[in-house]
Amino acid sequence: MNRPYILYCDSTCDLNSDVLAKMDAKILQLVFEVDGESFTNDNISMQEFYKRMRAGATTKTSQISTGVYIDVWEEELKKGYDILYLAFSSGLSGSYSSSLIARDTLLEKYPDAKIRIVDSLCASSGEGLLLYYAEKKKREGMDIDRLADWLEVTRYHLCHVFTVDDLKYLFRGGRVSRAAAIAGTVMNIKPVLNVDNDGHLIPQGKVRGRKQSINKLGEMIKERKGDHENKVVALSHGDCIEDAEYAVKMMKDIFGKDTEVIVNYTGPVIGAHSGPGTLALFFMGEYR
Repeated sequence: MNRPYILYCDSTCDLNSDVLAKMDAKILQLVFEVDGESFTNDNISMQEFYKRMRAGATTKTSQISTGVYIDVWEEELKKGYDILYLAFSSGLSGSYSSSLIARDTLLEKYPDAKIRIVDSLCASSGEGLLLYYAEKKKREGMDIDRLADWLEVTRYHLCHVFTVDDLKYLFRGGRVSRAAAIAGTVMNIKPVLNVDNDGHLIPQGKVRGRKQSINKLGEMIKERKGDHENKVVALSHGDCIEDAEYAVKMMKDIFGKDTEVIVNYTGPVIGAHSGPGTLALFFMGEYR
């Protein structure tokens, strides 16, 4: 007989609180720093975080430690629950590797338990949209192994396309050169990027002007979406509401006016590296 299981994900899933409140899933918090002060998503507003970034605050992020996983999951195992964990992309964080060590440690102590860990290969609301679909299947009765297997296939169809407003944040994270960052600022160049099958951020081109870069994201969606049904898609933004509203209309034009677009802030762990003005769109497609 299958034991009941708990679905876990990370705060990097960047789903808004209204959506998370309706879901049967638990979220592990990644810690980040703003000017040396430690926070989680629960104790600083997104508006305040981006206000401080725009004012020049120094930001730093860290992965979830093995000890945190062990402490949290052991409490669930003691209650007779198994664990299914959808992890932040291994291409962007060491949290996934830490979770594997925690799993192996716990299974030595609880050999009858089951801990399935899936590397989402996703970030921000891409990870969140994958969690959204997974939670729905869990509520419909899918067991832990079938759901983990489903996630391992479906993650390669969870598409991420995005642009940033200021290249200096990608430069700080080593994603672009200093020369590219300076030239981009002077010439109003906006990069467009995607997340590949290994969960890495990959530049796909450069567009001059903000509106043109958002329109380019729409073109990338049309190229990738294929025949996948998208009744629910997602968007995250780095405190750029008007651009998000424009993108929502664009996504509804592409997928259909009845499509639900889940709008979220790009959380601080992602936003610390992409900066204010980040705009990212997430959907199911033929390829990433």
